[in-house]
Amino acid sequence: MKRRGNTIELPVFTDFEDLQLNFESPPTLKNNCARAGSPATTVTTHLANVQRTTPERHPRYCFASTTGATLLRNSRIAAALLFLLPPGIALCQATPVEPVPQESQPAQTRNQTQTQTQAPAQTQSPTTTPATPQKSLPEAPSSTVIDPNEKILHQTPRIMGVLPNFTAVDSNTRLPRLSTREKFIVAMHDSVDYSSFLLVAGLAGKGLYSNTIPALGTGPAGFGRYYWRQFTDQVSGTFFTEAIFPTLTHEDPRYYTLGKKGFFKRSSYAISRTFITKNDRGTNEFNISEIGGNASEAALSNLYYPTAERGFGKSAKNFATQTVITAGANVLKEFWPDIRKNVFRTKDESPPRP
Repeated sequence: MKRRGNTIELPVFTDFEDLQLNFESPPTLKNNCARAGSPATTVTTHLANVQRTTPERHPRYCFASTTGATLLRNSRIAAALLFLLPPGIALCQATPVEPVPQESQPAQTRNQTQTQTQAPAQTQSPTTTPATPQKSLPEAPSSTVIDPNEKILHQTPRIMGVLPNFTAVDSNTRLPRLSTREKFIVAMHDSVDYSSFLLVAGLAGKGLYSNTIPALGTGPAGFGRYYWRQFTDQVSGTFFTEAIFPTLTHEDPRYYTLGKKGFFKRSSYAISRTFITKNDRGTNEFNISEIGGNASEAALSNLYYPTAERGFGKSAKNFATQTVITAGANVLKEFWPDIRKNVFRTKDESPPRP
């Protein structure tokens, strides 16, 4: 071993046969350097030559050097990743991502939102400018006058305050058709109005006084038996003739006052309304509602009258009685405006109808 300045030269063996390595007791640097006749070189050159020329003769040192080189490369790659990845991740997080508009969103919607944001004054214009009031549409007239040159005789809801008169129509007047609901409302008014209860009470008192049906008895109990049967007759007949049958046949159950020409002409007209009536189209036809309703009421009475008052004969008599009463009621309706004006001295004006 020689020393030149700051460098120490060690002997290097060119032939590995001269270098006997004992792995159980590996040679030391001191013993190797004591060998004579070997050229001197640096420690670094010696280790490089040993690794390059005899890898199989030195497996321990060869494995150590290979592992060291691999670790060195891996450490360099890891260092590069540590220096490059954090800035890239931070840059990606700091850069805002603009939302991509969906293709299915129509362009008109986007334009509409832009115009709404750009022109906010348009939304405030209704508050500053008062809106012009809109004119309400005129309501459809409830009735029309047929002949302006003819006078009008006005009807009232009740005759003398005790007889229901809800189906009577003023003379020289045309009304719109009744709906099914309105037909049942008219029948209800005729059935449950206070005048109807008074009329039923009068009929029950007459039957009790004349002992028309002896099986019903006398006294207050007999009056009660007469009363509820007369009331059932009145309600069932009203609904049959003014609601149920007119709905099925599309007929008008109202009585249209003639109001002109002579007494006999008006009386015959009133009686004929028992068999002739107007339909929902405004034309005349056979009054199925009145005839069929009276027949149905007479047949229904067989369910609650005594046995002696039942049967076809009694039902036919009841039907004929109801038909005659209807004809008489029509005549009274026809002349009731004249009676009010001439007898009771009531002004001929249209009173409020319920």
